[in-house]
Amino acid sequence: MKIAVLYGGVSKERDVSISSSKGIIDALKANGHEVIGIDFHPDRLHEIIELNVDLVFIGLHGKFGEDGSIQGLLDMLNIPYVGSGVMASAVAMDKFKAKQLFKVVNIPIAKGERYRITDQTNINDLVEKIHRNFELPFVVKPNREGSTLGLTIVINKEQTEQAIKKAVQSDEFILVEQFIKGKELTVPVLGKMNEEIALPIIEIIPKNELYDYESKYAEGGSEHIIPAQISEELTTKIKNFAVKAHQVLGCETYSRADFLLTDEGVPYILEVNTLPGMTPTSLFPDSARTNNISYNEMIETLVQLTVN
Repeated sequence: MKIAVLYGGVSKERDVSISSSKGIIDALKANGHEVIGIDFHPDRLHEIIELNVDLVFIGLHGKFGEDGSIQGLLDMLNIPYVGSGVMASAVAMDKFKAKQLFKVVNIPIAKGERYRITDQTNINDLVEKIHRNFELPFVVKPNREGSTLGLTIVINKEQTEQAIKKAVQSDEFILVEQFIKGKELTVPVLGKMNEEIALPIIEIIPKNELYDYESKYAEGGSEHIIPAQISEELTTKIKNFAVKAHQVLGCETYSRADFLLTDEGVPYILEVNTLPGMTPTSLFPDSARTNNISYNEMIETLVQLTVN
């Protein structure tokens, strides 16, 4: 097939997208497809509008790539693409709205609240309100952002104002959540709609104290234990939660759900990634390899799930 890979973009995850897409392009070529790489930019929409391809593989992350924007454009152009549609992409990107849906299907979520920051917002009043509603430690992060960008774990009250200012650089809506201490787990989900399966659960042991941007994308930034060293009962429960989260959002083809597992055995869902990273150090390919699915086979599976 003739396949266009969209990469780059204008979000703060541009470098990750470029790295992901290099792997995707190489795999598609190795699988015998004709590939066109497009460094996506909203100022060059004609490059998308004039596309003459069988399929688009979206290798973008963050704003305009993962939030339903590019999906809406491709829908209008009647060009099929790999991954979730407009609604699922937009809702998954909005962490607060996604959590409301997770709660409906009884997936444990951390206590959280969303706040909008405008020029009229009195930051001191907001800080006081957060301190009334949340016990230390708590997390402040952008509501619509990925790769832990703009996230702060607030351990003393003096940090709150700075945490808000950091988060609002990425989004006018910030999300404040009760801090959950636990194992970092992530679960790739793959398959046709309503026939999805969860791949092996990954436990992430970050080099840094927080599973931050460096831990996610730097070589050796974190250790991946696959499958996660947890009981069979918990494994089944968390896999079911991951598939349920994928389905309640309306995701298609693939996604990856992130969890924190407490010492008491409660798996709190953090978010669902509709376009998981596909870099050489990424989690989805690592899990697939444990199921004896090579990187190239995994990419081809995503293509075939889309067209068949």
